[in-house]
Amino acid sequence: MPLDLSHFRELLLQRRGTLQDATEAGGDAAATVELDQTRVGRLSRMDALQGQAMSQEAQRRREQELRRIIQALRRIEQDEFGECLQCGKMIAEGRLTVDPSVSLCIHCADK
Repeated sequence: MPLDLSHFRELLLQRRGTLQDATEAGGDAAATVELDQTRVGRLSRMDALQGQAMSQEAQRRREQELRRIIQALRRIEQDEFGECLQCGKMIAEGRLTVDPSVSLCIHCADK
């Protein structure tokens, strides 16, 4: 049975919107931490630096997932969606349902 491409396109577009919203909301947390010792204690600065690092990593992961989503949408347009990029076999529909941006079948991903 062929994949319902419109369903997967909708899942990808919804996830892309969610990630874009999170990116806009998380911008302040990744901002440079001010090192004014008269205003903030050392531990508070350390907490702020840790929060900044966590926010930057979360942003990096969102950007990475957005790139995977864009690539998956491109594969839908090119009628290549669901094919493993490594071996060419079809990716299991259940795997695509969990994450429609995956590009490898479970066997190739395990390698």
